[in-house]
Amino acid sequence: MRTVILTGAGISAESGVKTFRDSGGLWEGHDVRDVATPEAFERDPLLVQRFYDARRSQVRSVQPNDAHLALARLEAELGDDLLLVTQNVDDLHERAGSQRVLHMHGELLRARCLTCGERPGWADDLAHAPPCPACGEPRLRPDIVWFGEVPYHLEEIQEALFACELFAAIGTSGEVYPAAGFVAVAAAAGARTVELNLKASNVTDLFDEVHTGPATATVPRWADALLAGRG
Repeated sequence: MRTVILTGAGISAESGVKTFRDSGGLWEGHDVRDVATPEAFERDPLLVQRFYDARRSQVRSVQPNDAHLALARLEAELGDDLLLVTQNVDDLHERAGSQRVLHMHGELLRARCLTCGERPGWADDLAHAPPCPACGEPRLRPDIVWFGEVPYHLEEIQEALFACELFAAIGTSGEVYPAAGFVAVAAAAGARTVELNLKASNVTDLFDEVHTGPATATVPRWADALLAGRG
């Protein structure tokens, strides 16, 4: 069964990853306009670099949880029939064992060179303006899709949504587009749609099936039931 799974902040929050925005519209004490726009980087690059350096360090201190591990088990069984699309910029899916992962909002453990466009893997800080491994220019920025920028992999994601038979969204708010619109695309293509979330999202009404609760409880249970149904 061709399956597309979308994950958001809710799945990584249970590992201790701080969520993108809290109810006050702040991101770890910063207004998102100060750290998550191209204009913010142009205005105060050091502030932005230090902010993401801290996030990069924090993500290295946490571990994948049972929900991440369940999705890796699901991929091990479904193989190429499963595509995992994540809005998260951490590497917890990969550390859990998932391999077919598209990071539509970029990755904390990558940098992007503003001179040559290369996107090298990057685990160190960027605030000290290190040189790009490819061209040598000290013009690396976090490889994060900020507000006003186009998400990665949209064409590949769109093709997968048109072809899938099952679409599941896990730990997403349904607030950020284009990801919030994926359920409508999949449903229009005839897929069965499932939401697994701590609470109702902005698009819960569009799903055929809804499971409410912590991802570490709902996702393993759902994945086990899905695999049992294949037997």
